[in-house]
Amino acid sequence: MAQGLEVALTDLQSSQNNVQHHTEEISVDRLVVRRGQAFSITLYFKNRGFQPGMDSIMFVAETGPLPDLAKGTRAVFSFTGSGGPSPWIASLEANRANSLEVSLCAPPIAAVGRYLLKIRIDSYQGFVTAYQLGEFILLFNPWCPADAVYLESEPQRQEYVVNDYGFIYQGSKSWIRPCPWNYGQFEENIIDICLELLEKSLNFQVDPSTDCALRGSPVYISRVVCAMINSNDDSGVLNGNWSENYVDGINPAEWTGSVAILKQWHATGCQPVRYGQCWVFAAVMCTVMRCLGIPTRVITNFDSGHDTDGNLIIDEYYDNTGRILENMKKDTVWNFHVWNECWMARKDLPPGYGGWQVLDATPQETSNGLYCCGPASVKAIKEGEIDLNYDTRFAFSMVNADCMSWLVYGGKEQKLHQDTATVGNFISTKSIQSDERDDITESYKYEEGSLQEREVFLKALEKLQATRSQGPHQANSNPFSSVPPRHNSARSPDSPSLQPSDVLQVSLKFELLDSPKMGQDINFVLLAVNMSPQFKDLKLNLSAQSLLHDGSPLVPFWQDTAFITLFPKEEKSYPCKILYSQYSQYLSTDKLIRISALGEEKNSPEKILVNKIITLTFPGIMINVLGAAFVNQPLTVQVVFSNPLSEPVEDCVLTLEGSGLFRKQQRVLIGVLKPHHKASITLKTVPFKSGQRQIQANLRSNRFKDIKGYKNVYVDIGL
Repeated sequence: MAQGLEVALTDLQSSQNNVQHHTEEISVDRLVVRRGQAFSITLYFKNRGFQPGMDSIMFVAETGPLPDLAKGTRAVFSFTGSGGPSPWIASLEANRANSLEVSLCAPPIAAVGRYLLKIRIDSYQGFVTAYQLGEFILLFNPWCPADAVYLESEPQRQEYVVNDYGFIYQGSKSWIRPCPWNYGQFEENIIDICLELLEKSLNFQVDPSTDCALRGSPVYISRVVCAMINSNDDSGVLNGNWSENYVDGINPAEWTGSVAILKQWHATGCQPVRYGQCWVFAAVMCTVMRCLGIPTRVITNFDSGHDTDGNLIIDEYYDNTGRILENMKKDTVWNFHVWNECWMARKDLPPGYGGWQVLDATPQETSNGLYCCGPASVKAIKEGEIDLNYDTRFAFSMVNADCMSWLVYGGKEQKLHQDTATVGNFISTKSIQSDERDDITESYKYEEGSLQEREVFLKALEKLQATRSQGPHQANSNPFSSVPPRHNSARSPDSPSLQPSDVLQVSLKFELLDSPKMGQDINFVLLAVNMSPQFKDLKLNLSAQSLLHDGSPLVPFWQDTAFITLFPKEEKSYPCKILYSQYSQYLSTDKLIRISALGEEKNSPEKILVNKIITLTFPGIMINVLGAAFVNQPLTVQVVFSNPLSEPVEDCVLTLEGSGLFRKQQRVLIGVLKPHHKASITLKTVPFKSGQRQIQANLRSNRFKDIKGYKNVYVDIGL
């Protein structure tokens, strides 16, 4: 007598499939596959084997709370359905006595997310059985040529999808330092937290059915994730804080990885984690995007423009001492700013604008009502196509705006200088499969001083003026109507004189006499050169103030006045010293000091302004791995650190982490460190993943927050 075919057991072959889909680091016992690539499952039957003439099998794959065939969130397909309406494919691989091996493949445009796999079996004489075979997670596939995130280079795929650690560049263009970061996109539960993040978005909350249907688009996903990394509009991952007051949270400089942040967000019921700044937003977004399968890297732009009024000009205001006026600074030049690039096709744009796209999760300006930025094509930024989606105008201004300096005195504003080369320098990212820094400035802008660079800027300006009225300080005349091509001045690149010297025929420049170190006095000179055939009597007002990395100034802590008489063609230097006792109480976490001088000649209304940003350096943490590292074998790690100051520091805490090396972040309470005292600790861990790994460390105290260190470790699989 004929019987209905009954499923006894389903083997999703998670371990084998995950290896083939490059997801074995995420899990070996849960099925995590990539779209556009087949995976195998085995069906075991109770009573008999599959008989093709007698049994008909239909597979159903569903995602989201309201699966819909029309929207592509529900797929129904069978062995004979490859030419039917569903783009999902099922192939019979092997038919054995009581089992069936099946190959399934999601289309390369399928929505990513968590899926439920079902089966319906119609047998001879009307027997019908239905089963839930199990859940699986579907991700983007940069290994699949038909996927919109396809990346041809295997070394690039390894770096921008698989690598779970890296460096984020900070400091200033004159002192670029790598900050080690644990992305940890394959750590336990991170994939679930990333999917939870999508479900907490406003898009999902308002219309879950449509949101899930659109998750096949990397453009759409990237905008959703970008908005969810900050918490300005929703229950996003991070609260931003640039106030220097972090008593109710974590100083952004103390973080060394994304895993602790994402797990805290999840554990607290999706309450925003306090606090983040640009590099933290970008690092967490990198973790989420790599986890979802979109190639992503972290980018640092030194001297980054924040053009709030959208006129491609950064306006900076100074008083008669050369001090930046905070209360007038709406536009800013960030000492450095960090964002992401994600790799994807852009079928929504004209041909040629796919590839790397700028995504900036730091909440600066709104985009279609939400705090997100991008994706903006890097190629479009370079070519000045600022009208292309999304937020290309704002991204262009970050790397290529002009900088206008104004003197505010006696209730009036006097234009000091228009600098065409200040914004956008040493645009940096980690090199592929290397710890070196890769300078990618040329992918964002043509070379300074070239005709192409100026033509692109003017093209962007024309596009801007075609769509909006002129911004501040442009009402009476167009300041760009006779702007010469950009040029590289003979002046020091990190201490430009901001007033053209052809008026006063005087050049000013700051020069450091020694490397500025945290805890030591700062020695420098102001160099004045008279390039005219006449005598010059100069009055110079000097000042120093700490800066935050976003360009925001703190109160001045040092001032001086100098009177210099210069013979024709004479050069003089004025020595200056800022004592540690003068700046120690005013130093920001970023350890940035701006020194400024505003000069004027007797009986002349003309002014000349020069400034220089000093980054105070400090010794890093040294990490030694004692012996070879093997999976599941104890490993001893020695950490050596010191207090760089000539005074004791308190509340010292050392943190260590590293994906595949530590199950969770390690915190060691150190307490008090004596002046210039060097200390070391030894701890043990048991690596649980093989391959190239990295340990990241941070030392904080009541006087400094971010002394960093790292150590690369190769973990052998052992016997």
